[in-house]
Amino acid sequence: MNKNLARLIFEQGAKRRNPSLFRQYDELKQSEWLGKEALHEVQLKNAAQFLRFAGKHSPYYRRLFAESSFDPKTFSDFDDLKVVPETSKGVLISENKAVHAQDFDELTRIAETSGTSGAALEFRRNERWDSLNRASVMRAYDWYGVKPWDRNGYLWGYNISSRQAVKVKLLDALQNRFRLFNYSVEEIGRFSHKLANASFLNGYSSMVYEIAKVINENNLERPALKMVKGTSEMILDIYHRESLQAFGRKVTSEYGAAESGLIAFECPQGNMHINVENLFLETNDQGEALVTNFASYSFPIIRYNLGDAVTLDNSLCECGRAHPLVKDISGRKGAKVIGTTGTYPALTFYYVFKNLALQNNLLMSYKAVQSEPGKVTLLIEDPANKKHEAAVQGELLRYFDGDIHFEIQYPDKFDATRKKRQYFESTLKS
Repeated sequence: MNKNLARLIFEQGAKRRNPSLFRQYDELKQSEWLGKEALHEVQLKNAAQFLRFAGKHSPYYRRLFAESSFDPKTFSDFDDLKVVPETSKGVLISENKAVHAQDFDELTRIAETSGTSGAALEFRRNERWDSLNRASVMRAYDWYGVKPWDRNGYLWGYNISSRQAVKVKLLDALQNRFRLFNYSVEEIGRFSHKLANASFLNGYSSMVYEIAKVINENNLERPALKMVKGTSEMILDIYHRESLQAFGRKVTSEYGAAESGLIAFECPQGNMHINVENLFLETNDQGEALVTNFASYSFPIIRYNLGDAVTLDNSLCECGRAHPLVKDISGRKGAKVIGTTGTYPALTFYYVFKNLALQNNLLMSYKAVQSEPGKVTLLIEDPANKKHEAAVQGELLRYFDGDIHFEIQYPDKFDATRKKRQYFESTLKS
């Protein structure tokens, strides 16, 4: 599609669905290069306005604020917010009606998410919230010289009926994008050929890796892209190696959730910048991420526990943007591995394989599965190698102290048609 036509279609669609999109994009561009103090002032101003609204219009938060002795009218610093209890997904589901703002006449649309817990959450998202999230993405794309209407490959698709595929292709064409519906080497070859005329590729991180690996292994066309964006999953070190070889770019990380919107985006210098104009990100005593979204007027999101273990950093990035950083996102914190005598965080696997990458230069794609206490099947997408296996077993022993028996298996490759990969799956109750 002609780039001017693609932009025109995008702009016309935005006028109907997201009328405040470009205004909010312009405001974000104006604050992009502010210093830390100025950004903090913007953040506090937006937070104060939002919290006053939530305390007045959301029955749930009106009650919660009163119970915790939090007065949004006197809010002046984010330390004031710490008296407000965390909010979980379960609370947003059970208190759904009371969380929603009353006497709110802005245009809203139904949004739904199930997430890794499987529990469905449905809520109404107001236009400014949706538009600000899209504007944040647009600003981040600018860092790579990419516009959302540019030609792009999309890796959310999976095997569906031919009738469904026709409908999806039509919708994709309007958005100047294309996707895979079949994961054969031939189809991936055609997909990589299309990418030669595209600006960027985006989709589930593990699917980007799988496609890159097929391209590299079969010496298919290697398109030079401006950006390769991975989302919804942890990005393993091995993903970068395959992506660099296939597309000339590392996998850029995007961090967010349907409930929170875009939280942070990785700049070309490799740092994840937090959208402080839109939200406040903090951690609790367990290191779990809590987000307060200043745009969520229709369904206030305040100190919402994402369940992710993160590390925050206020140092200044070399790119010059003063937005604080998310230095590390190591995945869901709640899942447990059950040993013979003890329990262990599922995040332990993240550190095992991170150490192997840093200390032994072993980059591996892995998945751990448990269906019996004290036993775990570890799937490693790599040719069997006794030396490498000894290194893996040694690192596992260091972390689990022999309390779990690990059976290592080497599948030829993981299923590329899955919708989303979890790096630890268990049928046991933790």
